[in-house]
Amino acid sequence: MTERRLEIDAVSKRYGDVVALSDMTFDVRAGELFGFVGSNGAGKTTTMRIALGVLAADSGVVRWDSRPVTVDTRRRIGYMPEERGLYPRMKVGEQLEYLAELHGMSRSAARSSARRWAERLGVSGRLGDEVQKLSLGNQQRVQLAAALVHDPSILILDEPFSGLDPVAVDVMSDVLREKAAEGIPVVFSSHQLDLVQRLCDRVGIVRSGRMVACGPVAELRAGGTARLVVGAPDAPNGWAAGIPGVSVAEHRDGTTVLELAAGADDQAVLRAALATGPVHEFARRLPSLTELFRNVVSEHVGGHTGTEEARV
Repeated sequence: MTERRLEIDAVSKRYGDVVALSDMTFDVRAGELFGFVGSNGAGKTTTMRIALGVLAADSGVVRWDSRPVTVDTRRRIGYMPEERGLYPRMKVGEQLEYLAELHGMSRSAARSSARRWAERLGVSGRLGDEVQKLSLGNQQRVQLAAALVHDPSILILDEPFSGLDPVAVDVMSDVLREKAAEGIPVVFSSHQLDLVQRLCDRVGIVRSGRMVACGPVAELRAGGTARLVVGAPDAPNGWAAGIPGVSVAEHRDGTTVLELAAGADDQAVLRAALATGPVHEFARRLPSLTELFRNVVSEHVGGHTGTEEARV
């Protein structure tokens, strides 16, 4: 039996001479948290809107369960826009119930679901308040409740963590993990790459409307440039200069982070460090998702072809 998944297959979109998306291709599998990351204007929101049916693609197709997405499928998507899509003068509880009913829930089921999600997301005391009277963080919680209230089969969330305090981030992270554990594919965009690294099973990095890297977080990090952390408190600036295949990424407070090219001799680095005095730390470190993002995006600044995607 084919695994149920959301597929974005060779989707392209232009606005006049501007290419918003070019052969955008990836999938989000059942029970998976997929992080969709890129700079502002990279094409993340356009991709999500096409998947939802708000925009039409010029070419390509969006599939769910191996079939093109239909109006009925889209009723089963929980969507959270980056720009809050709530009615500002409508009361929170009435709004959640209304949205649930729009997706086909009965009035009693909608009321029950609205109260349940308001409680889960910490806004149960605000059900009688107008949305515009809530803090930005609480509006964001209500926006997530609106995406979940109709018990969706797919979650597409655009910057769901924006404006949240650390407690709210933890609550929302737990909710997304729970929905993935239920077998729901979850795709979300975020500029908080440390959070994406911690939460996601796989990540897609987008630049200028193209997917330039896509794969499991651990494998993407393992495939990045090797780094060596050297704690040598007496080492002066420039102590590693001249070691073949080695460049300095950071030097601060007696700790130097080095990038090693393929074939670089880490023992030569150790000898050079010991020549300056004691060495308290000497360890390889995988690049963070933030570092990987910077490297991958900078590698593609000079332009792309359809064969340039890094995929693991």
